[in-house]
Amino acid sequence: MKKLAIIQLLLVLILSSCFQDSQDRENISLTREVNLYTDRHYPIDDSIFRLFEREHGIRVNVVKGDAQELLARLDKEGASSKADILITTDIARIYQAKEYGFFQPIEMGEALSAIPSHLYDEENMWFGLTKRARIIVVSKDRVTEDELLNYEDLADPKYRGRIAMRSKENVYNQSMMASIIAAIGEEEALNWVKGVVANLYQSPKGNDRDQVKAIFAGQADASVVNTYYLGKMMTSDDPLEVEAVNSVRIVFPNQSSRGTHINVSGAGVLKHAANKEEAQTLLTFLLSQEIQQIYADGNFEYPVLQSAVSSEIVRSMGDFKEDELSLNRLGALNTTAIQLFDRGGWK
Repeated sequence: MKKLAIIQLLLVLILSSCFQDSQDRENISLTREVNLYTDRHYPIDDSIFRLFEREHGIRVNVVKGDAQELLARLDKEGASSKADILITTDIARIYQAKEYGFFQPIEMGEALSAIPSHLYDEENMWFGLTKRARIIVVSKDRVTEDELLNYEDLADPKYRGRIAMRSKENVYNQSMMASIIAAIGEEEALNWVKGVVANLYQSPKGNDRDQVKAIFAGQADASVVNTYYLGKMMTSDDPLEVEAVNSVRIVFPNQSSRGTHINVSGAGVLKHAANKEEAQTLLTFLLSQEIQQIYADGNFEYPVLQSAVSSEIVRSMGDFKEDELSLNRLGALNTTAIQLFDRGGWK
């Protein structure tokens, strides 16, 4: 595992050395520009934008912030907004932007045909850039391999006091909940919420890494986390995080039925984009084989491009069948998901 961590570190260092810093950018002839709002805060993204600048001569001006803050900003700016592209880390927020009328159709030719249809909007308003799976993790010592095979199993009374979860405010949990509603209906989904709440070892709190640490500490036996975070923990400089992630077994849920819930970082061209051509050039670039591979190798995300492959670390987690429900459906059910969390007592 140390070898894999070194490989990942070298990848980032190599990428960083290939791209110009802010001072060197002045030496590149950047005659055009594109303005980007994003709630992705990863160094790998900055490196990708520098590579784009070098290859296309288009400056990428990035504004980072919380997704809800960026949506509020776009709403306030209206037609005077300088933003050309919006990127968010969850389908709920990208769908919300579509519903607000912030996007215009994307004209990307054959680029979208290279990704599965459930990962982009049927009206071409947005598409997924990267994927993550929200999976179950369980204690290797206290949960057998034939247990907890489905999301629904987390509500089984035999796990009373044994489940750790993030709060209802977490958008990843909201989208997972939306997928459960789509699969089993509102009534059964509400019963599931009540069952999980009854099984919690404490009130929901913390991030995904905290849930894994709770299992390692013996406070809980199971939780749900994003695969992305597991990759981060596997290559962490913190020995506690490495030990914690090595104490859990990964379960890709619902393999005998609908498949494991997946989510995307999504992107779209904004309605008032002044640099539409440059925006579409950048988005097409982000779907290229080269960049999809950089996302996969450098940030532990699944590529949406079918010809790209996951990193060695992510592949070590195992293959799985993914839920191919249209992601627009998850966005449409976000409000219902929050309501059911409230009714079921998930704080």
